Amino acid sequence: MKPPPTSSSSSSSISTSVLTRKGRLSPYLFTLLAFIIFVTFLYGQDLGCILGQLDLDISPNPPPPPYTTENYYKKLPFSIGETEKGCDVFSGKWVWDPLNRPLYQESECPYIQPQLTCQEHGRPDRDYQFWRWQPHGCSLPSFNASLMLETLRNKRMMFVGDSLNRGQYVSMVCLLHSLIPDNAKSMETIGSLTVFTAKDYNATIEFYWAPFLLESNSDDAIIHRVSDRVVRRGSINKHGKHWKGVDIMVFNTYLWWMTGLHFNILQGSFDDEVKEIVAVSTEDAYKMGMKSMLRWVRKNMDPNNTRLFFTSMSPSHQKSADWGAEPNGNCYNQTEMIADPNYWGSDCRKSIMNVIGDVFGKSKFPITFLNITQLSLYRKDAHTSIYKKQWSPLTPQQIANPVSYADCVHWCLPGLQDTWNELLFAKLFYP
Repeated sequence: MKPPPTSSSSSSSISTSVLTRKGRLSPYLFTLLAFIIFVTFLYGQDLGCILGQLDLDISPNPPPPPYTTENYYKKLPFSIGETEKGCDVFSGKWVWDPLNRPLYQESECPYIQPQLTCQEHGRPDRDYQFWRWQPHGCSLPSFNASLMLETLRNKRMMFVGDSLNRGQYVSMVCLLHSLIPDNAKSMETIGSLTVFTAKDYNATIEFYWAPFLLESNSDDAIIHRVSDRVVRRGSINKHGKHWKGVDIMVFNTYLWWMTGLHFNILQGSFDDEVKEIVAVSTEDAYKMGMKSMLRWVRKNMDPNNTRLFFTSMSPSHQKSADWGAEPNGNCYNQTEMIADPNYWGSDCRKSIMNVIGDVFGKSKFPITFLNITQLSLYRKDAHTSIYKKQWSPLTPQQIANPVSYADCVHWCLPGLQDTWNELLFAKLFYP
């Protein structure tokens, strides 16, 4: 009689018997493989989406990916084609193109705010107007104003956010208005809402001032320069009631949250006599805002008929040391862009990009993420700097030191933000 097998020999015997049966594939293994193949075929796309949401990049300075949930939907509203396979339109380089740039003239668009009219306010150069964004391996479709207007017929398009989103909104109006007769267009501002109307198309392009999207102590569209910023938790409906019925929505919110490592959240109401304010990390506060936005979207937008866009953080160029120049400088007197393709400024928090990736990656509503951050980071030459209408008279000390009052947040028009809208156009029609 043979002795009983040892534990190891028993395991080996069992494994061998499962894997082979007289040199043939075990029926157990065959059934298991067949099941795996079936599940992979049936749920392959969903598994891909789930795996794609995992951040496995452990490099010390990973680039922020263009998060999107578009792959949940086979056909997005308004789309007429697809981007060239494998092409990331947000990854590319700037190309000098004086033949096709700018897309309009500053003097020909009466809707540009005086804070953005750099030529009118004495900027001596125009080179910043002549650059075109060229993605690697493909090209952006040319902006077609006629197609855009026809698509907006009987519809509403709205930009919601801060003054940077307002700049993108004004850029869009400038790109379209020349096709509309003077007596068939108008622009009106009432409180937080500005509406450009193309009467013959029964279409509106709108901007709504809400720098945090939620209710805050900075909601006054005119008087909103508040240093001690507070946002009310769960209050998006205060603004959201003005957004209902919009067909194409473009959100942005970032810069106003960047007050430090912590942010103040109001638990109750601004009308409460005693206010309960809790300080949380900036990332947690921003995540709260993103989740509130998506809850509103799920309740009020139809993914079969409407489109949602989110514009990523717009960089500022406040610290010349970031790009290797002498310290104590900024965007003032900068007429060339940053050449380093891996440049990332200290003003753009990658932790905020991670929040966006986490929240958007779990969304069931298709979001088109306009990742304008990296391409805008190169453009230290494109800010309004000192060439704008000032909010208040400059002091003699400021006049003597232009660096001290240069605006390195906003952008001259025409200029960089026209490219943001070219990308919006591309993703609207060719997602």
